[in-house]
Amino acid sequence: MYQIILCTCPDQKTAEDIATALISQKLAACINIIAGVTSIYEWQGEIEKSAEHMLVIKSHIDKYLAIEGKIKSLHPYELPEIIAVPIDRGLPEYLQWIKQCISTK
Repeated sequence: MYQIILCTCPDQKTAEDIATALISQKLAACINIIAGVTSIYEWQGEIEKSAEHMLVIKSHIDKYLAIEGKIKSLHPYELPEIIAVPIDRGLPEYLQWIKQCISTK
């Protein structure tokens, strides 16, 4: 089964560093970086508003723990957003491409 992992980053450099690491280690097939995301959330009792970049990571569920660990090791936030959503359906050829791009180790 395949998954999309969402992760917000504070800036373009952090987003690119994480994306490059995940792709180069064959943990993900494709990562979109969406700039201009506005996040509004509660943190330590205060309402916060931040300009962020969203990573949309396409991978296999078997890679989740490795992806989570890599993001945590590179991310500057004390508590980074890392949310995995299963892909129930998709173009079979695209899903096959994901499979071919990631290592099966």
